[in-house]
Amino acid sequence: MAVHILGIRHHGPGSARNVKAFLETVKPDIVLVEGPPEADAMLQWVSNEGLKPPVALLCYQPDDPQRSVFYPFADFSPEWQAILYARRQNIHVRFMDLPAGNQMLVEKEHKVIKQEDEPDADQINNEGQNFEQLYKSPISYLSDAAGFADDEKWWEHTFEYRNNNEDVFDAVAEAMQALRESLPQKDKKLELMREAYMRRTIRQAEKEMFHTIAVICGAWHVPALQGKSSQKDDNEILKGLPKVKTECTWIPWTFSRLSFYSGYGAGINSPGWYNHIWNHPHDDGTLWMANVAQLFRKQQMDTSVAHIIEAVRLAGALASLRGLPKVGLEELNGATLSVLCNGESILLKLVQDELIVGHQIGEVPVEIPKPPLQLDIEKQQKKLRLPATADYKDYTLDLRKDTDLDRSIFLHRLQLLGINWGRQQYTTGKGTFKEQWRLQWDPGYSVEIIERGNLGNTVAEAAASSVLNQAKEAKELKAIGNLLEKTIPAELPGAIEALINQLNNLAAASADVIELMEVVPGLITVARYGNVRKTDAELVLSIINSIITRICISLPNACIAIDEDASQKLLELFFKLNDGINLLQDEEITAMWQQTLIMIAANKSTSPVIGGYSTRLLHDARQLEGDQLMQYFSFAMSSATAPVIAAAWLEGFLKGSGTLLLLDQDLWQVINNWVAGLTDDIFMQVLPLLRRTFANFTNPERRKLGEKARSGGGSGHQHTNISANFDPERAKQGLPVIMQLLGLTINTIETNGN
Repeated sequence: MAVHILGIRHHGPGSARNVKAFLETVKPDIVLVEGPPEADAMLQWVSNEGLKPPVALLCYQPDDPQRSVFYPFADFSPEWQAILYARRQNIHVRFMDLPAGNQMLVEKEHKVIKQEDEPDADQINNEGQNFEQLYKSPISYLSDAAGFADDEKWWEHTFEYRNNNEDVFDAVAEAMQALRESLPQKDKKLELMREAYMRRTIRQAEKEMFHTIAVICGAWHVPALQGKSSQKDDNEILKGLPKVKTECTWIPWTFSRLSFYSGYGAGINSPGWYNHIWNHPHDDGTLWMANVAQLFRKQQMDTSVAHIIEAVRLAGALASLRGLPKVGLEELNGATLSVLCNGESILLKLVQDELIVGHQIGEVPVEIPKPPLQLDIEKQQKKLRLPATADYKDYTLDLRKDTDLDRSIFLHRLQLLGINWGRQQYTTGKGTFKEQWRLQWDPGYSVEIIERGNLGNTVAEAAASSVLNQAKEAKELKAIGNLLEKTIPAELPGAIEALINQLNNLAAASADVIELMEVVPGLITVARYGNVRKTDAELVLSIINSIITRICISLPNACIAIDEDASQKLLELFFKLNDGINLLQDEEITAMWQQTLIMIAANKSTSPVIGGYSTRLLHDARQLEGDQLMQYFSFAMSSATAPVIAAAWLEGFLKGSGTLLLLDQDLWQVINNWVAGLTDDIFMQVLPLLRRTFANFTNPERRKLGEKARSGGGSGHQHTNISANFDPERAKQGLPVIMQLLGLTINTIETNGN
C-alpha cells in the first residue's frame, strides 16, 4: 500500500502538468483532493462536456445563503486535472478537506474572538514584536535565500515554468518540512482541524484497502500529512465537530475572479498568463508577443513583425541577465513596455486587462441541480439572448420592439431583487422609448440568486415578493413613490396595484406639503413612462391629480416666514414640480398650478426667492407679460424694498437662465437702475447674493451680460462717443512706432496725411 502526497500550488500550471504526469505514471486506485467533502456528489460532472472551466463549487447554507464559500477551478488547476484524470480513468475520487460548513463556523468564531481580544498596534510594539515579520509569508524565506525579492516570482521560476521535473514533489515536501520545523508555529485552530480531517480521510482510504492513494493538497500541508500524528490525537482535535447542513452546486467563474482570494485562498495575479503557460508550455515568448501585437492592432496601433522579434529578443536578454531559466511575465512586460509601448505604461494596462488577466468565463450544464430561481434566470438569459459575460457588454433597447421590451422587463426585475447584473446608462436622443444598459456578470450574483430563492421560483414571482416586502417596511411617501417608479418598468401588475393603494392612503393622510412635492415628479415620470410601456397609468394619474390639488391648497402658506435654507430647498422642489407639470401636459392641472403661482407671487409675505421664481414661471407660461410683469418687478426692486430682499427676489426670478435679461431691455433697465442706486455699503451686503445668482448662468450668458453692461446697457453693439476725450498730442506719440511697422518714412506721413 502506497500513499503519494503531492504538494501543489493552487492554480499553478506547472503543478497541474506535474500532477497529471505523475498520475499517468503511478496509476493510483483513488485520488484524494483538497476540497469540501459535501461536494463529492458534484464531482461526477467534471467529465461532462458542458462543464467548462473556469468554474467554481459553491457551498452554502440553505437557511443563510450569505454564509457561503467558493472553490474555483481552471484548466490549469492541479486539483481539476487530478479530478479529471480520475473521472476519465473511472477510479475513485474524493474531497478530503474539513467540510465547508464547519470551516465557516470556525472562521465566524475566530472573527468574533479576534474583534474582542486582538491587541492594538501599541500593544504589539510594546511587546517588541515585529509586525512585518508576524505576517510574512513562509515561502518568502526561501525566495530571500534564492535572491528573489518576490516569493511569487521565485515559486513560478522554480516550479511552474519548469517542464519534466520528476523530483518536484519530493523537493516541495522537503522545502515545506524545513520551513515548518524552522519557523515558529501559531496555534491556528482552523488549520489544525483541516489537517486532522485530511489525515482521517487518508486513513479511511487505507482501511478500504486502496493500494495506491494519490493525495493532492497545498504544498504547506504536505509535512502535516506525512507526519505520524495518531488517530487519537486527530479525533481529539475534531471532537465535537458540529453538523452543518450545506448544499453545493457548480457555477461559472471568471478569470478576473480568479485574481481574488476566495475559497482556500487561491488567488492569483495573472490567470490569463497562466492559461497561456498551460496551453503553450514551450513558448519562448514569441506566441505571447504575437497575442500582444494582435491586441494592439485591434486598437489601431502600428505593430510590426520586427517589433515582435525585437521584444522577444529583449525579454530573453533580460532573463539571461537575471539568471533565470526561462522568460517570465515580468521580462515580457518589460520588453512590451520598451519596444511595443514606447515607454507608455498606460498601454500596458490594456495588456493587463485583456491578456494577463483576461475575460474568460466558464460554462455549466443546464441539467446540474440548481435552485428554481437560478434555473429561471438562466432560461430567461437564453431566451432573450443575454449571455452572461465576464467583460461588460452594452445593449441599446428599443422598447417598441417586443424582444427589447422583454429584455428591459427582465433586467428591471433583477434590479428589484438587488441583482445588479445590468446597470442602466444615460441614453442620448429624444423620447423615452430607448434604454441603454451595460451588462457584466459577476459570479457572486449566484449567492444573491440563491438568497432570493425564498421569494419565489421565477423572476417575476420573486421580484413581486421583494417589492411587497419593501413596501411593508416603507413608511414614507417618498420611499413608496421611488419604489413605484422602479416597479412600473418591471411590469408587475399585482405589486403595482398594491403600491398605488398604499401611496394613495399615505398621500391622503399626509399634511406635509414638502413631502407631497417630493413625490410628484417621480409619479409624473411613472405616468408618462407607463404609456410608453403599454401600461395603464390612469390610476397613477388620478393620484397625481389628487396630490397636486393638495399641494396647490397648502403651498401658498408654506412659502411664508421660512428661512434661507428652507427657501432654497423649496426652490428646488418648485423647479422639479414645474418641469413635471409641463411634462404631464394636463390643462386642468396646469391651470391649477398657475393660479397657485399667482397667489404666491402676489403675496408680500412670501419668501422673496420663492416669490421671484414664481413670477419667472408665470412669465415663462405667458401669464405675466408687459406692464403687468413690470409692475411686479418694479415693486420687488423698488427703493422701499430692503436691498437684501430685492437681491433674493432677483435670484429667484433669474434662476436657470440669464437670457431674459439679454432680450428684455425694460427689465435690464430696472435692474441696472436698482444696482446703480445702491450705496457702497449696501452694495457690498448684496454682492454675494448677486454673484451667486449670476454664477448659475452659462459662460456665454455671463459674457454677453458683461458686454451689455460695458456698452451702457443698450441692445446690440453700441458705438460710444470718444471724440470728446480725444487727445491729439498723445496720439502723435504713437506715430513713430506705426511708421516703423508699416515701413513708412516721416516724409511720406507729412506728405500724404495731416
